[in-house]
Amino acid sequence: MMKHLIGWFILLPISALLIIFALANRHLITLNFDPISAGNPLIASLNIPLFVLIFIMLLFGILLGGIAVWFSQAKKRVQLNKARKNIKTLELELSESKKLAKRNIDNKSLLAPDDLFSNN
Repeated sequence: MMKHLIGWFILLPISALLIIFALANRHLITLNFDPISAGNPLIASLNIPLFVLIFIMLLFGILLGGIAVWFSQAKKRVQLNKARKNIKTLELELSESKKLAKRNIDNKSLLAPDDLFSNN
């Protein structure tokens, strides 16, 4: 419940600021993709509100940052997957050892330590 309240106290002012920013920057700008010939561009220019351009660039930056972080953490993800597989293998070996020890106690026969770890 506390996380939700904190989230609302953070998200509500940020949302209000974004709305105010959008209202203050709603005038149209010409977006031109041809740097060589501004008068007769090969690629058509766009007339869009300034806040739309800023929001698009912000989202593009977030996307590029997320991709960069994903690639930088690839080695750690591989190590984590190997560790998980190793843990699973060790848990299986432990359960097999427990079953063998329980069976030996039930049969009241003791094995040497070498017999516990032999591959039967």
